[in-house]
Amino acid sequence: MKTMKKIFLTLLVLVCLSGDAWGQNYTQKWNSVFRRTEFYDSRGTLQGWAKYNDVFDRMEYYDSRGNMIRYEKRNEVFNRTDVKDKYGNTQSTRSYNQVFDREDIKDAYGKTIGYKKWNDVFKRYEVYDSYGHLKGYYKWNDVFSRWEWHER
Repeated sequence: MKTMKKIFLTLLVLVCLSGDAWGQNYTQKWNSVFRRTEFYDSRGTLQGWAKYNDVFDRMEYYDSRGNMIRYEKRNEVFNRTDVKDKYGNTQSTRSYNQVFDREDIKDAYGKTIGYKKWNDVFKRYEVYDSYGHLKGYYKWNDVFSRWEWHER
């Protein structure tokens, strides 16, 4: 379950940094019937879902119509997670930065486009752009048992 949460958080970071999510708050819920993580907008409309593919050993993301958008696969050679489009083209990579204690997000060319960092004071993950400006954060909602994205 923790892996699913990490994957969802990463997806939110990627969506937010790409500019697709501005002006919208998102939530994530686990659907035990379909064994997938579902993503909803602030109106409660299903926007898509993520499901682990055991055959290819990767997490796959789908839109609300069931079309695969992208997938994530761990790259042990470079010690990072590669995010690829449905055709296998690298969109971005994520890797842990021990010096700054954060997860760096880089584009397909290796340029840092943002990062994610845990805030112990507010108990939330904060998302920053490449200039260090806070773009938003996501926080666990115990009442509804879901992650919620809050734009800044």
